[in-house]
Amino acid sequence: MAAEIADQPRAWRALLAERSSVAEVGAAVAARRPRFVQFVARGTSGHAALYAKYLVEIRLGLPCGLASPSTVTVYDGVPSGTDVLCIGVSQSGGSPDLVATLDAARRAGALTVAVTNDPTSPLAAAAEFQVDVHAGPERSVAATKTYTAEMLALYLLVAAWEGTDSAAADVLPDLGDRVLGDSAPGELAQRYRFAQRLIATGRGYSYATAREAALKLMETSYVTAQGFSAADLMHGPLATIDAQVPVLAVLPAGRGGEVMAPVLRSLAERGADVVGVGDPERLTGLAGGVALPEGASEELSPLLEIVPLQRLALQLALDRGEDPDTPRGLRKVTETL
Repeated sequence: MAAEIADQPRAWRALLAERSSVAEVGAAVAARRPRFVQFVARGTSGHAALYAKYLVEIRLGLPCGLASPSTVTVYDGVPSGTDVLCIGVSQSGGSPDLVATLDAARRAGALTVAVTNDPTSPLAAAAEFQVDVHAGPERSVAATKTYTAEMLALYLLVAAWEGTDSAAADVLPDLGDRVLGDSAPGELAQRYRFAQRLIATGRGYSYATAREAALKLMETSYVTAQGFSAADLMHGPLATIDAQVPVLAVLPAGRGGEVMAPVLRSLAERGADVVGVGDPERLTGLAGGVALPEGASEELSPLLEIVPLQRLALQLALDRGEDPDTPRGLRKVTETL
């Protein structure tokens, strides 16, 4: 897991070098002019799809949804594919329910795209078009580099579909190298060594970061962690937070970080232990934090935000005497029906 976290800037460079192949898929999507986008994904890849949902709704103005595969695999439902783009996202491309859902969408007339780390996978074969995320083999059960590679691939796909330049992503590998050199995540692990519950929260593009951070902590350290949109947090779950429940707040530069201000005030009123990850200016007054380097747009910030949180999950697992490479009860390819 440590090696694959550190491999992310290399993986991003590899994908950026192959962006022309993603642009071809984006051009084909633009030519078909879909009016609705449906993502098919679970787990970590589902969080990459959540990130892309914000991209599509904000940049392209199209409604999006996350598919419920059981409607196809359990209830034999066949949703209409008219004017629909169905995007399957999976690092392995091997989960039967995702393959069946994408296949059903294609047979129903939807335009289908598979975003995977294995262009020979069943999911890639089921789709009309496929995007290889070029992350290279990932051996750790807890996905790290495939997550950020999926997000970058989806960003490039949306940019090509929109017909805009994706050069803003070129800064990511160098910024990623700088984030990997920060010692703060290891120090945070000591803070949370005995934590049993934890909340992660963010808004906008960074909502996916909060969800993925919580999942990584659950997978590797067995912490009872939950990731909430900060807006959802205020609609009830806030009542569960007190001084004994640490909060990880994702605080990017831009609008997503701005709207976190009242949430941080509410958490402070409850005496919550809040640590932030993101824009250095937004970390003032918190219990601790990891400042990210400037240079990435808010749209691309989630690729950097998750890196220190992956490292936190890794170090916390090690400090607790766990093996983050072989989490109990989990396998690299999860086969659900």
